Amino acid sequence: MRGTEVVSVRGDDDDVFSRGFLCPKSQGLKQLNEDPDRLTRPLVRRDGELVEASWEEAFAEVDRGLGAVLEAGGRNAVAVYLGNPSAHSLGPMLYGPAFLKALGSQNLYSASTVDQMPKQVASALMFGTGLSVPVPDVDRTDYLLILGANPLVSNGSLLTAPDMRGRIRAIQERGGKVVVIDPRRSRTANEASEHHFIRPGTDAALLLGIANVLLDEDLSDPGELAEHTNGGDGITELAVPFSPEAVAPLCGIDADEIRRIARELAGADHAAVYGRIGTTTQSFGTLASWAVDVLNYLTGNLDREGGAMFPLAAVAQRNSAGRGPTGRGARLGRWSSRVRGLPESFGELPVACLAEEITTPGDDRVRALVTIAGNPVISTPDAASLQTAVEDLEFMVCVDIYVNETTRHADVILPAPEPLAKAHYDFALYQLAIRSVANYSPPVIPRAPEQPDEWEVVLRLASIAAGQGPDADLEAWDKLVLETLIQRDIALPGSRIEGRDAGELLDALEPRRGPQRMLDFMLRAGPFGDAFGADPEGLTLDKLEAAPHGIDLGPMRPRVPDVLRTPSGKIELAPEQIVADVPRLRTALEAASGNGKAKANGIVLIGRRQLRSNNSWMHNLPALVKGKDRCTVWVNPDDAERLGLADGGQARVSSSAGELTAPVEITAEIMPGVVSIPHGWGHDAPGARLSVASEHAGVNSNLLAPTEVDPLSGNAVLNGIPVEVAPAG
Repeated sequence: MRGTEVVSVRGDDDDVFSRGFLCPKSQGLKQLNEDPDRLTRPLVRRDGELVEASWEEAFAEVDRGLGAVLEAGGRNAVAVYLGNPSAHSLGPMLYGPAFLKALGSQNLYSASTVDQMPKQVASALMFGTGLSVPVPDVDRTDYLLILGANPLVSNGSLLTAPDMRGRIRAIQERGGKVVVIDPRRSRTANEASEHHFIRPGTDAALLLGIANVLLDEDLSDPGELAEHTNGGDGITELAVPFSPEAVAPLCGIDADEIRRIARELAGADHAAVYGRIGTTTQSFGTLASWAVDVLNYLTGNLDREGGAMFPLAAVAQRNSAGRGPTGRGARLGRWSSRVRGLPESFGELPVACLAEEITTPGDDRVRALVTIAGNPVISTPDAASLQTAVEDLEFMVCVDIYVNETTRHADVILPAPEPLAKAHYDFALYQLAIRSVANYSPPVIPRAPEQPDEWEVVLRLASIAAGQGPDADLEAWDKLVLETLIQRDIALPGSRIEGRDAGELLDALEPRRGPQRMLDFMLRAGPFGDAFGADPEGLTLDKLEAAPHGIDLGPMRPRVPDVLRTPSGKIELAPEQIVADVPRLRTALEAASGNGKAKANGIVLIGRRQLRSNNSWMHNLPALVKGKDRCTVWVNPDDAERLGLADGGQARVSSSAGELTAPVEITAEIMPGVVSIPHGWGHDAPGARLSVASEHAGVNSNLLAPTEVDPLSGNAVLNGIPVEVAPAG
């Protein structure tokens, strides 16, 4: 820093977790701070144009617009979409629930249902909560089997582990092995010990094929974990039809290779299976997510050092609150979407049905939309339909830093502070980390004049949704949110502050306000906290502020049975809902071995993550989009020759949902029968104010994604989409 000027961004060599490793996307932080397209004042639509307004005018317009829709159409007439960045920001994370409760709408959508919802559903059914996700203990494992994941690019996704390249190399240097299963040879695959192409959407069949070998050859040994498990006997019956010989024609991996992988997995001293976005954004996403942990269990590597373990976060983790192992378990499908009847998961509906909820007439039709840090017109399936749908909304308000492809339709845009002007503690990532760590970062630069903090913006929206108008007392709202949290914890059996006096705890948090006060409470009441004096050596926010490089709380450790929150108090290895979906997978298996084989030789589409451009907002930063065009369609050389495609030429790619034209990149890094287009592009929409992104517009792969979903989780099917590919023109 030079005064308030950001000179450069670099890693912290003394950070207890990252040890100086910095994600390449951080290169964009300085440019984001300086981006002339980034909004610093609210915009309000006047005479059809978005123009700057004061914060008072903007909130008054939100009050008018949302109030009119709520009065005429009821609570469900207003939908909310939460984008990916909202899960990593204190304002939406801590105060978003207050806004959603005040609004009272069942039409909540988020990026979760185009990403990881199958893993959350599978984890909840097996272990009791949606973020009881076992992550590979990569620092102590000897054998790591990775499916549909590219952690060298995502830097850990449902797996928080900085410098995955270094960690993968460390596995190999200590004599271990890393095996990648993926339809393309990714950066991670290039670092791995071996790589196998797999037909997209068939991971669940492959995993059950491996389970078949483990059980048939008596290689299964869950150890002491069997005492804490229900349904273990049922896995044998479920796996019987999935012999390697039956699975091979569907997934494209030889039966002998499947047997070898199974034997190596069982024979390793410490092993872990890890599946990510390729396994979740497919038709069998929940089955694949479940089968990953079935293998970890069968090989005796679940909840074991060097295997797949349950992280212990310092704050906000449901599976460390109160007393386990008995809990309420997963409550899914409490309501359904109005048009298609798709079930709710963790309070939200599948975003694949948002467009139809707007355009289909009837009671509870969505007539207004609130987005927070999201660009659903780009990032959700059947993008053309959603683009048309949002034009029919009666009112739209967006909390965002850009006029992008979605927010260009808004009636009001409320800008959040840019990231360096916000305090940071990443609740979500620490719940999935390979070590228990805590690190708080205060704002680096001051907020712009008159710019409210993000949590204040969210509470203003809550006040409006509650009918109190835009001028409510935020101090009172802030206190109410905290008191609700305190009352929940002191009434929770087994809580570290069970039975304490709420007023006493509230006084102990003075004089803090806002997210800092909430975070201080959560740290002190958490598993490593001082429990408000009961453990003087425990965590407080004061201690974190005095440790700018973070505090290392140790590696993962076995947590079963205390981590469980199922009604039975045991791991449910064969949940009823998942068992009921296995016949659908058997049908696909039978089709591949018979009449369906010809169809399996057609072309299917997958996405691809890129190191510097995972999210659409990154595309307006020169440091993250420089270099050659990365928005290309990857085609295997054999397919290119068969289809008459030339490297650098244009290809027309079409599906049941739509079509697009993109430059061809011929590469052996994609398997035959599969093409790949990265997501998040398509920045050619009129009215968007993204000067850099528009120069690198690319194409929106979600134009090709139909509104098909994984039936158990409602997650969009974005991989394995049947397409036709031909030379353009």
